[in-house]
Amino acid sequence: MANTNLSRRTVLTALAGSGVAAFVGCEPARRPGAVPSAAIPDPLLVDLDGGVGVLRGTDRETIPHAVAAADGRVLHATAPEGADTALWRLDVTTGRTSDRVTLPGRWVPQTVSTDGANVALTPDAVSVTAERPGPRDTTPVLVVNATGIRHRLRLPGNIVPEAFTADQSGLFVLEWLPAHAPDRYRVRVVDLATGTSGPLSTRDKGPIPAGAEEEMRGDGRQAVLAPDRATLYTLYTHQPDHQHTRDLVSGRPGNVHAFVHTLHLGERWAYCVDLPHPFGEGPANGHAMALSPDGGRLLVIDVTSGAVAEISTEELTVRRTATLARGTGPAYAVADRDRLFLGVGATLRTVDLAGLGVAAEWSVRDPITGLVRGPDGVRLYVGQNGAASWHDPATGKELGRATVPGLVGLRAPVSPV
Repeated sequence: MANTNLSRRTVLTALAGSGVAAFVGCEPARRPGAVPSAAIPDPLLVDLDGGVGVLRGTDRETIPHAVAAADGRVLHATAPEGADTALWRLDVTTGRTSDRVTLPGRWVPQTVSTDGANVALTPDAVSVTAERPGPRDTTPVLVVNATGIRHRLRLPGNIVPEAFTADQSGLFVLEWLPAHAPDRYRVRVVDLATGTSGPLSTRDKGPIPAGAEEEMRGDGRQAVLAPDRATLYTLYTHQPDHQHTRDLVSGRPGNVHAFVHTLHLGERWAYCVDLPHPFGEGPANGHAMALSPDGGRLLVIDVTSGAVAEISTEELTVRRTATLARGTGPAYAVADRDRLFLGVGATLRTVDLAGLGVAAEWSVRDPITGLVRGPDGVRLYVGQNGAASWHDPATGKELGRATVPGLVGLRAPVSPV
């Protein structure tokens, strides 16, 4: 068999012809009457109302079930094959596909290792940031690579795979509680060789005492993987009476409304960076997060209140805050070395990172549904209603626009080799 702006977590997407294509084997189908669209300069991963997709030049491809590695260059996809499931890999840049591997039963990809080699599959896909699973006592999981099935697990409890450990010997999962009526979850790590599950470590690599594991009830809004692929940051909002592990151990009361859950994929520890009021008070979709290209600072924004916070990823503390003009609606953000780009409604703002103030503001044609930087940094992609446009990051000028029927969001551009 031949690869999370993770956003928690799913990193993704994949064709030819104009409009949205149905995936049949490896060949896309042209929608009758479709109007040719502008060629997109960079391969782009997107969310479509029919699944995940790749925009490559003038090609469009839709795959109902797929997940990609962090750099977006390779994705894993599945499709029913009789009573079984076909699994294959797609090179997003070239469109080449691997031979198919047949898996017994029905499976969909849930998460992929950061290098794209291994994929974890479950019978039903559950977004780790947008939904909760239905009731179940046990969770079947397959781990597959190019040679076939590596691990066949039947995990006790209501489990959703989230990410592989750096050495790929373990799988971070969300364990939903209680299993038959899930309303909260905790992050655990499963040893793939034995199928046993256990708690994470504290930031100082110490064991977490029994009864001190954090249980989260709120919304996992967005996840971002560090450039070195060692750390996964997830933004959580609306955590009523939430207590971190450090609070449970110390006995301090907790009442946190928003924080960034920091998960080290290599050392297997977790730590939460609390966000100050008013983060977490407004709608979850009004929050967004962006990581600087060097991975040194993490920017969190709440457009409803106008609050912005800068987190040092080395110190794992909020270094400074500021207040911008307020907005209404879903928020999207991406950062380069000196600027934060913030989209809300049909407005695109540039925030100067030196002073955390708005340096420029532009309008786009339609409400924004996604925001990503091109891999070379010279284009800023903006998702809109049924279209993706690309802009000069310095001036906001629209450089091109491609019609993408069914577009509901942008994932990421494909990183260069």
